[in-house]
Amino acid sequence: MAAVKLRDPAPLARVPAEHENIASLAKALGHPARVGIVQMLHEKQSCIGCDIVDEIGLAQSTISEHLRILKAAGIITGSIERPRVCYSLNAAALEPLRHFLDDVAKRAARHQ
Repeated sequence: MAAVKLRDPAPLARVPAEHENIASLAKALGHPARVGIVQMLHEKQSCIGCDIVDEIGLAQSTISEHLRILKAAGIITGSIERPRVCYSLNAAALEPLRHFLDDVAKRAARHQ
């Protein structure tokens, strides 16, 4: 019986760090509530956590999980201002994703 050859995992190991970073940012933005949070923080420049709950309209625990994901990706920052946490957008963290999407859009426009 012939041996079954499995797919070589090596190509995945050669993914550039830049691609990993872009994918991580895109994944963090991959939920409508998180997009809404980013948009809200962009418009207001800073925000208290309970304002986010009121604006987005989801449970506090759900908002907390979305904030955790955005913070882990570096898209937002949170500072403690007793007794609350104030969140703000870290727009610089989104630059790699913006550059990637701009480049894709430019290339697509040239081929139309």
